[in-house]
Amino acid sequence: MKRIAVVEDEVYMREELCNMLQKDGYLVEAITEFEDAARLLAALRPDLVILDLNLPEISGFQICQELKNKTAIPILVLTSRDQVKDELQAFQLGADEYLTKPCRKDRLLARVSNILKRYEGRTNLIEGLDFLLDQQTYTLYIHNTSVVLPKNQGKLLVALLASGDALVTTEQLCMALWGTTEYIDENALQVNLTRLKKTMSALEMKQRIVAVREEWATVWKRRCLYEAALAHDRTVLPLASVAAGRGLLLRCHSLDF
Repeated sequence: MKRIAVVEDEVYMREELCNMLQKDGYLVEAITEFEDAARLLAALRPDLVILDLNLPEISGFQICQELKNKTAIPILVLTSRDQVKDELQAFQLGADEYLTKPCRKDRLLARVSNILKRYEGRTNLIEGLDFLLDQQTYTLYIHNTSVVLPKNQGKLLVALLASGDALVTTEQLCMALWGTTEYIDENALQVNLTRLKKTMSALEMKQRIVAVREEWATVWKRRCLYEAALAHDRTVLPLASVAAGRGLLLRCHSLDF
């Protein structure tokens, strides 16, 4: 059963939406902590978010942007704002659909069903900070466009993303590329990594590949800089528990350690 989260501050409208969706066979979660909505939604992982724009404490635009930066959860904007500029802004921030109030019940349910069907085929997608990657075709979806990565670049990016915030070793990358660690060609690996780095830079991706070869003292310094960045609300990826040794991780390029 599909789960839908409703972000709406008007009590009557929120209850009406929840009842309508429940009667149509959906599980429904009402989000009422608006200032923390993006974090709550990212943790809840609903199949769809129905989002109002006129909210107390925070704009629905900001919630849309923050959620799309973190996840691939589809967003249907349902609002009383009928200006074209608002609709365009919502789409630029990643909204999947835009409807204005009042909206016919059958029209809303049809749009909900349509979005859910579109996203059903995305089980092969893995999420980056600001992009999606198809693990089968190595198609990268970013900035409202799609790019098919060369096979080796796609394999490397899948391996890095699948590791979360942990280090990825040379052996793991070789296994991803060639299916073996018996013979490690570090030159060939470096060539492929360099090409992937250039692709990521050209696409202005928020994440970068970082080589880790530090001693403990340098690791401690890196962690202090990372924590200082968090204190200033800089957007970063979680830092791995980096031990002395070699490996790669993905991080946000806004920090230059």
